Amino acid sequence: MSSVKENCQEIERKLGLSLKKVNRERSSVQVIAVTKSVSSEQAIAVIEEGYTHLAENRPEGLEAKLEELNDLQLVWHYIGNLQTRKVKKVINKIDYFHALDRLALAEEIEKRAQKRISCFVQVNVTGEVSKSGVSPDELDEFISNLSKYSKIKVVGLMTMAPLNAEETVVRTAFAHLRGLQQTIQEKSFSHAPCTELSMGMSKDYTIAAEEGATFIRIGTSFFE
Repeated sequence: MSSVKENCQEIERKLGLSLKKVNRERSSVQVIAVTKSVSSEQAIAVIEEGYTHLAENRPEGLEAKLEELNDLQLVWHYIGNLQTRKVKKVINKIDYFHALDRLALAEEIEKRAQKRISCFVQVNVTGEVSKSGVSPDELDEFISNLSKYSKIKVVGLMTMAPLNAEETVVRTAFAHLRGLQQTIQEKSFSHAPCTELSMGMSKDYTIAAEEGATFIRIGTSFFE
């Protein structure tokens, strides 16, 4: 088992190679350390390597980490499905929400949020039945409908590539999301600047970087 420090060096090496391929700067990508399945001690090891964006996917996990790491200057992301009834436990503790996929959820955020929340709309680009997300065909209408919610700012789009798929399939999914993001951005909605792309995880972050990701969510690769 590698140390967290060694894992960070390997992530940066691979990321650097991918970005160089497409003439992007390292500063154009924000790496989010997904700490949902590790202890606060392990999270601190990653923070000590310079990563200050952390993500959780359960209200209880978020609460525990916030309590244990409360003296550190961190940016918090909530990733994964959020049940409407749990919005109140999460929404005022985070800086970014990565899985806005239905109007009922937007309504609850509007009701509970005490500030404007930076949200990514989750898009199911591959049409997998097992995945959440707005279909590409419904994306324009969905984002237009979000204009009525003053507490929601659509900063970008998010997707997850099919698990264990071939590289061409993953690359196509990410390229599709990038095209959708650019289309929304060109509409210049005040509530949806849509400048960001949240895509790529431990198995496919190098491909995501090559396809324009600006936020990458890495968990396993930090801690294995």
